[in-house]
Amino acid sequence: MAEKAKETAIIIDQKELLPGIFDMWLRTEKIAKEAKAGQFVSVYCHDGSRILPRPISICEIDKEDGAIRLVYRVAGKGTEEFSKMRTGMHLQLVGPLGNGFPKKEKKAFLIGGGIGIPPMLELAKELNCEKQIVLGFRDEMFLMDDLKKQGSVYVATEDGSAGTEGNVLDAIRENGLDADIIYACGPLPMLRAIKEYAAEKQIECWISMEERMACGIGACLACVCKSKERDEHSNVKNKRICKEGPVFRAEEVEF
Repeated sequence: MAEKAKETAIIIDQKELLPGIFDMWLRTEKIAKEAKAGQFVSVYCHDGSRILPRPISICEIDKEDGAIRLVYRVAGKGTEEFSKMRTGMHLQLVGPLGNGFPKKEKKAFLIGGGIGIPPMLELAKELNCEKQIVLGFRDEMFLMDDLKKQGSVYVATEDGSAGTEGNVLDAIRENGLDADIIYACGPLPMLRAIKEYAAEKQIECWISMEERMACGIGACLACVCKSKERDEHSNVKNKRICKEGPVFRAEEVEF
């Protein structure tokens, strides 16, 4: 498949949701037209010393307006540069990238943890089924109003300041919830626990490992994970999350 070309996107709006977490809308008609839930874009810095792009998951897609929404955490100099940009400024993007979530009409858990929550919003919008949205926060919450419009929302916080004290699985158990399929995105310890839970309950489970991505273009190999199947090209049991993912069947990958 041909490599996608860079596109110039215009910042429509940007605001800070919480300290260090930013919400940016970009006009990029081609990417918005093609994008689907679970995919990401690679965003390039203006600073020429930072050659590799930053992969950021797509939070929301407005196909009518030709725009995409990115909600991201400042995690280094690249994302810090993006956070200082204002309406009308330009960014270079490549996308949409990755495989996205499969959409099935089954009673679903949409489970997001931390900065893995934003991709759940577009997925919730695209799914046509009963949706139970289970969110894990350290303490302060974000995107709650958007997500409540898309399904029943349940919350877990580490400090118990809102919802269930503990993690997303504690919230599922406390509320007596069940589902026929799981879609999840978040930190690896959370995904490991969900993978075990899905195997125990024999529930189909799809996980996005976007947190592991570094360059997003398959160049740095920092996001390689072990897989059950051998790669047909390299003949090793590895997958590059940014190229073969970021979404996998839970039992397909080891981490």
